[in-house]
Amino acid sequence: MSQSPARITILAREFSAAALEFHRGKMAEKGYVMEGSITPRQFQMIEGHGAPEDLFEGETLFAVTFRHKEAE
Repeated sequence: MSQSPARITILAREFSAAALEFHRGKMAEKGYVMEGSITPRQFQMIEGHGAPEDLFEGETLFAVTFRHKEAE
């Protein structure tokens, strides 16, 4: 595989921004396909053995993941 990451996840505050990123970012030309659907999610981070803490102040964001065609 090239130097491209196997997967790239884009976060957006609006569904339409996430949906348009495939075309705006020319993801197909870069060898990516959309993996799954665009879904609203909340994100948390665990550091060490501590409890998970909200990222983005607990805001729900739309997430879309693009998978490089060469990745499994």
